[in-house]
Amino acid sequence: MKRHVLLLVLAATAGLGMMPAQQSAPVLLNPVKKILRDGGIVIGGTIQSSNPDTAAIMANAGFDFLWIEGEHSPLTLESTRNIVLLTQGRKAVPFTRVPVNELWTAKRLLDIGSLGVIFPFTDSVELARQAVAACKYPPVGRRGVGPGMASMRWPAAGGYPKWADDNVMVIVIVERPVAIEHIEEIAAVPGIDVLFMGLNDLSYNYGVPGQLRAPVMKAAIERVMSAAKKNNLAVGGPGGASEIKGMIEEGFRFIQGPSDLSLLQTAARGFFEGIRAGGVAHKDPVPIY
Repeated sequence: MKRHVLLLVLAATAGLGMMPAQQSAPVLLNPVKKILRDGGIVIGGTIQSSNPDTAAIMANAGFDFLWIEGEHSPLTLESTRNIVLLTQGRKAVPFTRVPVNELWTAKRLLDIGSLGVIFPFTDSVELARQAVAACKYPPVGRRGVGPGMASMRWPAAGGYPKWADDNVMVIVIVERPVAIEHIEEIAAVPGIDVLFMGLNDLSYNYGVPGQLRAPVMKAAIERVMSAAKKNNLAVGGPGGASEIKGMIEEGFRFIQGPSDLSLLQTAARGFFEGIRAGGVAHKDPVPIY
């Protein structure tokens, strides 16, 4: 009897045009891109471990984006896909650094839903153009069409490809003197969102390893800032908690924060420092083998 009543109610509401409307695709917008466009500052957490639990914690810890480390870590494509998927419903959006600036390396990461690609060693205009082409569909770029997983991760109204061209971010890393010498031309390439300064590599290449504010480094930073300003681009760089305020004052707005592993190490050390400060005598154990 109850079933018959339910069917009658559904039929009546359908006749009156009262059936629930089919759920429309959500309105999506890359929040990092919007913040930078509005002149704001974003901070990312770096993912080096393939542990999804760690990545989930990082994604909800307050970072604007996850910098999924595909160059200096053992992360595989499959583990990266799992990390990208678990960002759904969490605060940070997923970006991935590729090991080399090639069309195919970017394509595989974009097709699993990465919302931005970070290209290392962008030393020339040609490499900058290639980075943009890897992230844009024809006729603007050369990205192949096959975004199955990305379409499910980002179910945009009007379809994924057009949305991706507007929302996927292109972050190019300048980390060698040759890139600084060509920075005005690199910055002028349409489609780039961020000029990221690989400060550590740059210091080694300038012969001042680890001296991130040596005179030659300061000159490079000023030159990149000038080129970025002319082309309305954000400048990025890596920074720890004690450095970020100074970086913002220099003009950095896209900041790569610490990694999951370094944060875990810091927390563990802080725990033992805390119990020792509270009067607990505890010595570091010695490995037995």
